[in-house]
Amino acid sequence: MNTSSEPTLRHVFCPGAPARKAEHGHRMAYWQWGASGQPQHPHVIVCVHGLSRQGRDFDTLARALAPHARVVCPDVAGRGESDWLANPEDYQIPLYAADMLALLAQLHGEGPIARLDWVGTSMGGLIGMVLAGQQDVALPSPVRRLVLNDVGPALPWEALQRIGQYLGAPVRFANEQQAADALWAISSSFGPHTPEQWLALSRPMLRPAPEGGLRLHYDPAIAQPFKALTPELAQQGEALMWQLYEQISAQVLLLRGKDSDLLSPAVAHAMGERGPRARLVEFAGVGHAPTLVAPQQVHVVSEFLLGPELESHA
Repeated sequence: MNTSSEPTLRHVFCPGAPARKAEHGHRMAYWQWGASGQPQHPHVIVCVHGLSRQGRDFDTLARALAPHARVVCPDVAGRGESDWLANPEDYQIPLYAADMLALLAQLHGEGPIARLDWVGTSMGGLIGMVLAGQQDVALPSPVRRLVLNDVGPALPWEALQRIGQYLGAPVRFANEQQAADALWAISSSFGPHTPEQWLALSRPMLRPAPEGGLRLHYDPAIAQPFKALTPELAQQGEALMWQLYEQISAQVLLLRGKDSDLLSPAVAHAMGERGPRARLVEFAGVGHAPTLVAPQQVHVVSEFLLGPELESHA
């Protein structure tokens, strides 16, 4: 394992939905960080990004955690360095959750996982809830601590429509700075960042375009299932997600941008009263979603994941 300040790019084969030009299965990329001196550290922290993002979003947080654990940041299928899927309808949470099980099995085979923690931003938090909320799922170790970054079981329809306006749009940029400016225009709710911080977050979002210039890193087809959502389907999904949330036995830290339109104050409050009774931390001047780059945000998450065992709510 890499012990420097940069991660190693690795892959796991995921059975099931085929990649383009493949008969079966696809490869999911993941970025593995390690600075603990233990190549297969028994404490594994999986960090999973939001809908249109990728695993390098967690670089700042991973650098803080890597001296103490094996930190793994996947590129969810269709994003980053992972394969694009043949059928756009496969770009949905059940497939993403199955891919994470394949990843955890590979990691566990390389070195037994004794402690498993999860950090999920937006979509990554939904995937974490699906895995942590099912009693019969084949995890190598139960999820011990779960960080839900600005997401809950209920997602306001207006916020989903806002995201749908830009997801999958065919865009091309002349250079990195133009791309960073365009990404900021749709992501200013992430809160204050220095130009250097924003460029660092933007760079992994870009790939060379065949016709010249730069394009975004993801398969535009990830937008198809998202745009097929209706208020009725969203409501059905909400009921299922509350059921899963209430079955979570992990300790839960809920992060919320105080100006978030995706995680409402009412839902955040309910999450503190139901199921695992999440502990809520809000960040002022931030909407959807905190990037876990600001020192205060990194400190809150690191303290939760690396601190002593907490008393159970039970």
